[in-house]
Amino acid sequence: MMPFHVGMTGFWLVIMVVMLVVEAAAPGLVSVWFAVGALVAMISAVCKAALWLQVIIFVIVSVLALVLTKPLVKKYVNGKAQPTNADMILGKECIVTESIDNLAGKGAISAGGKIWTARSTDDAVKILEGVCVSVVRIEGVKAIVERIPSKED
Repeated sequence: MMPFHVGMTGFWLVIMVVMLVVEAAAPGLVSVWFAVGALVAMISAVCKAALWLQVIIFVIVSVLALVLTKPLVKKYVNGKAQPTNADMILGKECIVTESIDNLAGKGAISAGGKIWTARSTDDAVKILEGVCVSVVRIEGVKAIVERIPSKED
């Protein structure tokens, strides 16, 4: 009959392989931390640690791996986003080319040499053609703008 720790070594090996397969199949990082936990638990099984200790080691190492590497993963995986044309007009001053009236669903601005459909941040505010505005955010294909106070205001 096989000793108990050899069976648990195989169990942790299977868990590790399954987590690595899930990781390879899934977009983004989802289970690599559990594979690391299973590896350390497997090492503890080889060292003949008790089952309860193996489980605790698996949980602690998995959580630590997740907590310690998540900020790095976020920085390097999500940090590669390319700015789009929309990102380039955020915060920029633009000129209203068609009066903005949210209730009528009308309005356009000229931003970066392109014409954008625009809406005001405030439904009650109409912004006339020729007025300077600032792009606050992008919602779909619409620039959401607010009026820049002129010196006469």
